[in-house]
Amino acid sequence: MTSVDGRRRRGDATRRTAARSAAMTATVSGLDSVTVGGLAASTGLSKSGILTVFGSREAILLAAVAEARQIYIDTVIAPGWGSQPGRDRLHAVVDSWFSCLRRRVFPGGCFITATSSEYGHRDGPVADAIRKLKREWLDLIESELSIAGSADPPGDAFRIDAFLSAANTRFQLFDDETALERGRHLAFEVIDRLS
Repeated sequence: MTSVDGRRRRGDATRRTAARSAAMTATVSGLDSVTVGGLAASTGLSKSGILTVFGSREAILLAAVAEARQIYIDTVIAPGWGSQPGRDRLHAVVDSWFSCLRRRVFPGGCFITATSSEYGHRDGPVADAIRKLKREWLDLIESELSIAGSADPPGDAFRIDAFLSAANTRFQLFDDETALERGRHLAFEVIDRLS
């Protein structure tokens, strides 16, 4: 029993390490660039160990999306979740999102923005997982906007998401901190005009 538990722990550790590395790589050079060999080189894990726990490259990519989702929950959603629902929570979540970019939690910026562009025109399980992640993000924003009294939660969520995506893109392209502050200010304008 102990040897089975030990293998399971090692397998879980391999899975987490490889999935996190794949998620980070995706923000810099895309999910398509993730390979078993690349993960082995970046993590020190063996190729055979990675293939044993995942079984396929697609499973690795799906695990990368799941890991990115967990990172967003931990670094963007959770820090603001204790705030009053509606405007206060939106402020907190948007602040956490920008803090995540400033701290370069993902080395290439927003995982959702990067992978949405890469997989937007594709079908299959990985594209579906990315769409689901993006939809969860938009649903969260729309829900909080509804609580805050927005007359058009989908439209206001579109504006906030557009400002965040534009800020991310400019920050990545130009290493321009003012783009982050501009995006934050514009997103807050959408939130603050709600009654």
